[in-house]
Amino acid sequence: MYFESFEAFLQMGRHGAYVWSAYGLSLLLIVASLVSAVRAERGARQTVRRLRQRANNAGENAK
Repeated sequence: MYFESFEAFLQMGRHGAYVWSAYGLSLLLIVASLVSAVRAERGARQTVRRLRQRANNAGENAK
């Protein structure tokens, strides 16, 4: 193994704080992006459902 211990792995030759914060921030942004996409999809599906109901009700009232 390249590192002598797990602690040395975490420190990464004094660059650990930069490396792990970059990984953490990247993971946070990816998760936030996924959550945002799921919420947007739910909102779009609700909008389509509402519009379909409105169209069906308008068609029934026209008869």
